[in-house]
Amino acid sequence: MYIRDTIAAVSTPPGNGGIGIIRVSGDKAAAVGHTVFKPVYNGGLVSHRFSFGTIIDPETGEKVDEAMAVYMRAPRSYTREDVLELHCHGGWLVVESVLALVLRCDVRLAEPGEFTRRAFLNGRIDLIQAEAVMDIIASKSGAALQLAQRQREGVLSIRIGEVRVFLLQALALVEAYIDFPDDDIGATDVTAILDSVGSARNMIAELLSTFEEARIMRDGISVLIVGKPNAGKSSLLNRLLNENRAIVTHIPGTTRDIIEETVMFDGLAIRLLDTAGIRHTDDLVEQEGISRALEKIPLADLVLAVFDASCEFSQEDQLILDALSGCTAIAVLNKTDLAQRLVLPDEDRFVALIKIAALTGSGIEQLKKKVCTQFLHSSTPDSREFVALSRARHRDALSSAEQQLIQFSDGLRDRNLELLALDLRGALQAVGAVTGQTATDEVLDLIFSSFCIGK
Repeated sequence: MYIRDTIAAVSTPPGNGGIGIIRVSGDKAAAVGHTVFKPVYNGGLVSHRFSFGTIIDPETGEKVDEAMAVYMRAPRSYTREDVLELHCHGGWLVVESVLALVLRCDVRLAEPGEFTRRAFLNGRIDLIQAEAVMDIIASKSGAALQLAQRQREGVLSIRIGEVRVFLLQALALVEAYIDFPDDDIGATDVTAILDSVGSARNMIAELLSTFEEARIMRDGISVLIVGKPNAGKSSLLNRLLNENRAIVTHIPGTTRDIIEETVMFDGLAIRLLDTAGIRHTDDLVEQEGISRALEKIPLADLVLAVFDASCEFSQEDQLILDALSGCTAIAVLNKTDLAQRLVLPDEDRFVALIKIAALTGSGIEQLKKKVCTQFLHSSTPDSREFVALSRARHRDALSSAEQQLIQFSDGLRDRNLELLALDLRGALQAVGAVTGQTATDEVLDLIFSSFCIGK
């Protein structure tokens, strides 16, 4: 239940910084400003204009800090309520002292995500846009940021709205015949219903097809490097990172544990994991490293299987092939600057075969490009035509709507109008959950609890 009280929180990250911002939202925002902030110049707080002044303890008159204050009168604010922001020095003690003064003005501490939740409840944004705010903050790459910005602008919301229009058109025709049971559905109306439902299904299917790629843009991918000892896994990791992150020696079994680093390839966040060389060994520590490597293989989005092209195919190489069953993998033939002796069997199990020389850097750019193109195929996120689902919640809701519409189409032959109407209402319910029109309080609590306090 939405209670129209006044809330406050620190909106900048914890710790010391150049600036600390305390945000206040609610009917008492202006009163808080007049109580704790004293402007240097006459005129007081003017909506949407910064004022320079001091933060004062109203009980003692003690000066707490110099600050800038900006008051935003409703509805022209982030929450569509009266909002006050106090911009003080960013020291932890200063910020906490100012917040304490604000909370003494009959104001309570905001819950996580409560400012954005109020923006949603007050109709400034829908649930997709609210989630996009958090995605902007959490963006790990340029692609993720662009995708989140597009969703914050409302491009996905508009497309979901178009789906709802088609469903409402179909439901209106079905319910018209329910209200007049003596009339039979004419062929023209059946065609109109099928056209509307078909258009909605096509749009839903198109959106669902974008999920995996958009998820990768948002979250990045995990890339696991595997191979036998001394195949060049660690050298490859260092080349991809452009730094000497992993120890490289001629001694087999140097890497005993998983080394993890994140790097950007063309705006895509890549989580690289270098693993222990896979082989038969009596060393208990190395065995544990190999076991961990094998456990990670089915969990990775992509596996780079590194083979020493200067050596003949061995039993250790076969262990790698056996472990890759059912995985998406690229065969990386390393040491191609030496005489070639490797004949790799069953090349078709790999999505690509890339030849490199980790020592010289040959082939590394081609490998990077292949990793990206393996996952990103469509328009760039800043393209005007790019509309995509990036959250599992959106995908699950639209999948539910799609199933309802399949059920509707199958039942249309029987002409049971009440059941047909139920199917369409179910689809509308599922589609509305994406934008928040039909979301329950439990869903809202779950979504906004993942936000930081102050946003």
